[in-house]
Amino acid sequence: MTSPLANTYARLPVGFTHGKGVWLFDTEGKCYLDALAGIGVSCLGHAHPGLVHAISKQAEKVIHTSNIYDVPLQTKLAQRIIDITGLDEVLFSNSGAEANEGAIKIARLYGHKKGNDLPTIITMESSWAGRTLGTLAATGSEKARQGFGPLPQGFIQVKYNDIDAVKTAAAKEPRVVAVLLEVLQGEGGIRPTDAQYLKDLRALCDQNEWLLMIDEVQSGIGRTGKWLAHHWVDVKPDVITLAKGLAGGVPIGAMVAGGRAKGVFTPGTHGTTFGGGPLVCAAGLAVFDAIEKEGLLENARVVGDHLKSKLVHALGDLVGVKDIRGRGLMLGIELDRPCGILVQQALEAGLLINVTRDTVIRLLPPLILSIAEADQIIDRLVPLIKQFLDRSK
Repeated sequence: MTSPLANTYARLPVGFTHGKGVWLFDTEGKCYLDALAGIGVSCLGHAHPGLVHAISKQAEKVIHTSNIYDVPLQTKLAQRIIDITGLDEVLFSNSGAEANEGAIKIARLYGHKKGNDLPTIITMESSWAGRTLGTLAATGSEKARQGFGPLPQGFIQVKYNDIDAVKTAAAKEPRVVAVLLEVLQGEGGIRPTDAQYLKDLRALCDQNEWLLMIDEVQSGIGRTGKWLAHHWVDVKPDVITLAKGLAGGVPIGAMVAGGRAKGVFTPGTHGTTFGGGPLVCAAGLAVFDAIEKEGLLENARVVGDHLKSKLVHALGDLVGVKDIRGRGLMLGIELDRPCGILVQQALEAGLLINVTRDTVIRLLPPLILSIAEADQIIDRLVPLIKQFLDRSK
């Protein structure tokens, strides 16, 4: 039978009916340990009581009004975001790509208000910003961009973690207004920035009156053991983008502005029909409550350190394992050869993982993961990697 769905995903042969905690159950009743969390989205796992209650109770009241009216829960969620970011304004949307579109637009408007006729944004090689035309232009993946040109102009991609590359690009293009980057690249292979590089970027942006814009779509909301991945470095950006774990599985995005970006948007310059509606904001507030009350930032640190340490111990000396990196519950195992076949093999072993950049096994388990469950990830994944390396010599 021909599928009625657009052919945009090479889907794995499994469908899930329900979940509990870090576990998912398929249509045949088989149980899987979810070490991917919907690509970092289901931060509270599945069927979290607080999240379920918040969504169901809000659905009984009102699901949608419009941003032409006040949305009280939106204001409450925005304040929680302001409290953790230290910035000033929140613009809600429906996805990480939309949040990054908002960042691109605010940078361009910032430039135009200064008389810049082609505001240009510096982005990073191997980065991922989204699949809209604007975010594709900012994304460091030729594969993702192929076939969708002409893409919007006004972007320069430079080598990641190289401050001299940023300076060289800016010297050639005087219309630069912003730098956009992930401080822990997700789709790019779980690649962290150097702390000094991030500090140098902040100083360079201040020197040139550019916006420093940090994409925390995948790395934010507790994923690395702090609210935001850049909190591991004493740097404050002008713009932060959020999505994925922000509402525990309900579609949401947010662009947060402060510093030079504060007040750039005014009525009519940007908007959204669905962004920040009552239902999703109730979910977002439940996520904040759970992370705080259940100590999930510390849990992500402790369990993440345990998981990484055991991976290093089991795999670190093997020929074929190039690196084991990441922070908290955002970890990557880089091999020296393409390893996409491991996704199917892990599925058969009752484990959900992902491979990105062809060679990096990506682990993004829910923030509620326990030490015992982390050990089960090790028990299921490590033998598969060893067998794969032995067979593909």
